[in-house]
Amino acid sequence: MSESSGSGGIKRGLWIAALLVLGLGGLTLAAPPLTPSSLQPPSSLQPDAQSPVTVITTTPPPPAISLTPQELVARVVPSIVTITSSARFTTTAGTGIVLSPDGVVLTNHHVISGGTEITAVNMSNGLIYDVEVLGYDSGQDLAVLRLVGASDLPTATVGSSQRAARGDPVTAIGNADGEGVPLPAPGTITGFGVTVNTRNSTDGSRNQLKGLIEVNADIRPGDSGGPLVNAAAELIGVSSAGNAIEDRTEVSPAPQSYAIPIDTALPIVDQILSGRSSETVRVGPTPVLGVAVKDHVGSPPGAEVVAVSFDSPAEVTRVAKGDVITGFGGAHITSTSDLNIAMSMRRPGDTVELIWFDAQGQQRSGSLVLDEGPPR
Repeated sequence: MSESSGSGGIKRGLWIAALLVLGLGGLTLAAPPLTPSSLQPPSSLQPDAQSPVTVITTTPPPPAISLTPQELVARVVPSIVTITSSARFTTTAGTGIVLSPDGVVLTNHHVISGGTEITAVNMSNGLIYDVEVLGYDSGQDLAVLRLVGASDLPTATVGSSQRAARGDPVTAIGNADGEGVPLPAPGTITGFGVTVNTRNSTDGSRNQLKGLIEVNADIRPGDSGGPLVNAAAELIGVSSAGNAIEDRTEVSPAPQSYAIPIDTALPIVDQILSGRSSETVRVGPTPVLGVAVKDHVGSPPGAEVVAVSFDSPAEVTRVAKGDVITGFGGAHITSTSDLNIAMSMRRPGDTVELIWFDAQGQQRSGSLVLDEGPPR
């Protein structure tokens, strides 16, 4: 694996916008979370599963104790996994947090995005597990996984990000630099409600994350998806981005890293475990049309095709670069956002009617069957 790093400029105010790199040259940046609950999902999670999801809610006492760094690490490390996600030409390293004894894990979406082979190593027993992607919300940069065949795993102690305050000591723990050895990054909370603009250096995609916790801890590539814990080793956030520097000096910029609050992450976890897809949350396997698109400037409005994958449903239906998609499965398409929303409600194997305009301005249509692909 190659090491990656990067960050953008930061403007301070009531809100802060920073350009940060999430997944660099094969490694991603950090994150972790959950609130006071023990999640016990059904053994088989299908979007239409009839089995209820049992959520046992407890209220932990406020963190009156302050653990030593060694005690804190000893409590947290057994409940995390190191994650490796491989695609054709890249390998991404990240971290995940065990939420249930049977291996339900929370991580960042950018850790597993595009991965065709995903594995995890559990820090409590050292076993390597194949990973099933149960669902994800790419806009919130969260994903829920299952470790295939796992049982009796130690789980994270969940706190509440709403109880945290500026100046509280925190520690991020994760697969720093993708080395497979969890390392702590101590710091303090320096802000709440922060907005961060992110760019993934692997595919150039951009995203905006809102409502983040800002900390002055050196969250590193590979820490993504790992836990941010308070002084009592309770999860309060999921590490997602940072500007860590390998060897800091007196003139180095202060570390600024960001975590998704656990109180934001848990409702998404619950939605995925209950099998409810929506416009923003994908549950189950990812459907593939086989095109890259951008908003079309001109008439008609739609999603302009900039690339078509070989032997994909789109290519088989003779969609070509430069065509403008205006209809998908009965939905009127006026932008890439419309197409993404329409795709989010579909499953691999679905048959859909596609409407598009070709380079000569002629309207065309065709029926196609969506393939299954990696999470996007």
